[in-house]
Amino acid sequence: MEKLNEILQGCKKNDRACQQKLYAQFYPAFFALCKTFFSDNHDVLTALNDGMLKVFKNIDKFDESKGDFFNWAYTIIRNSALNLVVKKKNTLTYELNEQLIEIKGYNPFRHLEWKDIYYYLGQLQFNTRCVCSLFYLEGFSIKEIVKSLDMKEGTVKWHLNECRNKLKKIFENIQNSEKSA
Repeated sequence: MEKLNEILQGCKKNDRACQQKLYAQFYPAFFALCKTFFSDNHDVLTALNDGMLKVFKNIDKFDESKGDFFNWAYTIIRNSALNLVVKKKNTLTYELNEQLIEIKGYNPFRHLEWKDIYYYLGQLQFNTRCVCSLFYLEGFSIKEIVKSLDMKEGTVKWHLNECRNKLKKIFENIQNSEKSA
């Protein structure tokens, strides 16, 4: 703990070496946090780096009497990730012709255990994961998802198609690796 206090004091003085140590110390946990929102490592790193920049800029505002540094920084990183999710959601304008997607009757999670479902959902981009969860796990209709997430119907259908395509590739890779083992 004393080592962390020394690093934080250095960060308050804009010491680059201390900033690098702090970044490296918390990188695994914060990377994992951002990975829950994004499947693309570029987006993960963007959210993480944006968040860490905010941590460094606001480190003087950290008050040890109000809580643990990790929790304070974690909240900043999580909020940076959520800001990027909203920013990305607002730029998504995918539209699909209704004939391009065959959704009814197919559920990629039908024969999986919950721990596996959570793992596979973790392989999907955040918006796709949200749509997929609502449709396949919660039983929402496309119209209910449109209303709940304030998305266009074509966008919801695109996310469902994206989910199916990605999971199909994952399941095929698993089957191929099991056959070769």
